[in-house]
Amino acid sequence: MKCYIIKSLVFVTAICFGCAAHAQSFYNVIKYGAKNDSSKLATTAIKNAIDAASKAGGGTVYFPAGKYLTGSIHLKSNITIFIDAGAEIHFSDNFDDYLPMVKSRYEGVDVTSFSPPFYAYKVENISIIGRGLIDGHGKKWWDFVEGYKEGQPRSKWQTTFDALNKDILLPDDAKQMKRGFLRPPFIQPMFCKNIIIDGITIRNSPFWTINPEFCENIKIHDVTINNPHSPNTDGINPESCKNVHISDCHISVGDDCITIKSGKDAPGRKMAIPAENYTITNCTMLSGHGGVVIGSEMSGDVRKIAISNCVFDGTDRGIRIKTARGRGGVVEDIRVNNIIMKNIGQQAIVLDMQYAKTNPEPVSERTPRFRNLHFSNITGQVNQAGYLNGLEEMPIENITFSDINMDAKTGFSIGYANRIEFHNVEVNTEIGAALSAANVHNLTIDNVKTYTPIAKSAVIDLKNVSDVFLYNAFPTAGTNTYLRLSGDKTKNISIGNNNFNNAKNGIVKEQEVAENVRVISGDKGQ
Repeated sequence: MKCYIIKSLVFVTAICFGCAAHAQSFYNVIKYGAKNDSSKLATTAIKNAIDAASKAGGGTVYFPAGKYLTGSIHLKSNITIFIDAGAEIHFSDNFDDYLPMVKSRYEGVDVTSFSPPFYAYKVENISIIGRGLIDGHGKKWWDFVEGYKEGQPRSKWQTTFDALNKDILLPDDAKQMKRGFLRPPFIQPMFCKNIIIDGITIRNSPFWTINPEFCENIKIHDVTINNPHSPNTDGINPESCKNVHISDCHISVGDDCITIKSGKDAPGRKMAIPAENYTITNCTMLSGHGGVVIGSEMSGDVRKIAISNCVFDGTDRGIRIKTARGRGGVVEDIRVNNIIMKNIGQQAIVLDMQYAKTNPEPVSERTPRFRNLHFSNITGQVNQAGYLNGLEEMPIENITFSDINMDAKTGFSIGYANRIEFHNVEVNTEIGAALSAANVHNLTIDNVKTYTPIAKSAVIDLKNVSDVFLYNAFPTAGTNTYLRLSGDKTKNISIGNNNFNNAKNGIVKEQEVAENVRVISGDKGQ
């Protein structure tokens, strides 16, 4: 976008000295009445600067160094917000400064609620750039929500929310909607095109931090987000968007660092707008529930996502894809490559279709699907290598793991899945098997190993599995059992090109397994 040329050092310098060639597109908020010592609320001054730029066909609204206090800022088409180095925009913690309520989306449900601090609706060519800081002063928002008790008198904001949302389509679990006080996302463009967020530092978001909804062509680059000790302050959540590029960001938050969503339950299925064509690369994630997370609100589908060259250091989980019965929707065509994970408190990789515990039900529009998900070149020091948990009526399908190296307390655990492949995977566990699977069909295991064999556990433990091909196994010295088979549904197990000489037992087949293991090529030391 041409407006982004404002980042050029030469151009910025020319503007600062009043270059006549560009003065008509540059709108200094101080000239419109804003105080850069935070002594006065600048909401009106900023609005006037934006209106002036918009009237001229577009331009750059400029914040020179200093501190600005403001309520919500609404962007219009062809507007760049340029927050210079040394400039800080501090958003008021007076909830009235985010009225009147506007059309928004909250956790995948379309509502009318508090205006986000930065808000845009059905506009195009907008940017928030610079080396400055924006601070959401979220603590008052957090405290209100966490201190709210069911049955207490409703505030004026809740009463307003009730009146504006009488006929909204509710999700299966409508607890937050019924509470009627929904914290606003920090930056939320809706139904917009051509968005750039570049260079800024963000802290203390009231709720989700960067949350585009139903937008196209988004670039989020070189952004630092820091939301310490805060509830539900996800970093970057592009929801039901198309063509999203996230790169070179540094994120430490009170929930998930980057999350991809597309609506929740019936409201999401009604909108039916997928999240698609996302690239996430060269990012670091520190504190947070997950590094990159898909779902659990994915009812409008999530597809064609590439995640690469990222470091997760200290998050609860690395890559997490989650859903539940009732969501519906499909997550498909995901590639995760070249990731380093360190100090991961729980799982490195999670594919969980039972995020909310429910009972099996007939396949319908409420049934979610995970398929065509591929993970490669991942190194981790984690609590658990991986957790794959499909539905009995809808197994996870077509998942591959290639060139994985994990030091983990426990290994991979897989249930209700089909067409799962492991190639060149090393998992060094402290407890249990490197790979355990139950109720899995079409399982390929190629060169899976551990250098810390557990005396009372098999390296690979399979129960009620079928159509398994295991090859290129070469257990390390000290291995008691490499492969254990159990369950009366276990059948059609084939092996080839293995060397079990270092294992006391290459294969242990429990009594209930009726079929013999088929040896395709000469194995040693069975």
